[in-house]
Amino acid sequence: MQSSARVTMYSPSAFVFVLISCGICVITVTAQTPTPAPADTPCALKSNTTCDECLQNVTCLWCITTKKCIEYPVKSILPSNSVCPLNDARWGLCWLNFQILIITVSVLAGIIIIAVLVCCFCCCKCEKIGLFNRRKREDMQMERQTRLRKDRQKTRRSEMQMRHDEIRHKYGLSKDNPYARMDDH
Repeated sequence: MQSSARVTMYSPSAFVFVLISCGICVITVTAQTPTPAPADTPCALKSNTTCDECLQNVTCLWCITTKKCIEYPVKSILPSNSVCPLNDARWGLCWLNFQILIITVSVLAGIIIIAVLVCCFCCCKCEKIGLFNRRKREDMQMERQTRLRKDRQKTRRSEMQMRHDEIRHKYGLSKDNPYARMDDH
């Protein structure tokens, strides 16, 4: 007897994806501090101050070694080494190293891509297995129908043979010995 209860199993990649997503959400929620963003103050005026004062403006980049607050070089996605080494650059948060930020984001992106590929592979694999099981069921059903058809045909043949034997007996054509000639009677 089969139970109608269904057990759902999750793959390890789905668990890792959910775990990483939760971690990213927690980091972004805790990292967001409400700070006023005065856009009017140029970044160069905040040089030789503190990292927190510099990064109040979203367009500013703080360099720890030179203690300079500069405009973020938007045209070259990453700040060049001549402007500020990545290890010393801070943008958005003073405690977050720019180099570690780039590495972390690229690793997370790689994990997400791998998780998506694994999920796609598993879904395709499950679909192929389902297709195989469907074909197997269809083959079994065809075999069962063929067997039933043969049984009905055998039954009809035996019924027809019985009727023919009755007719032969009725008209005295029945043979006691199946090997006897019909002329002897």
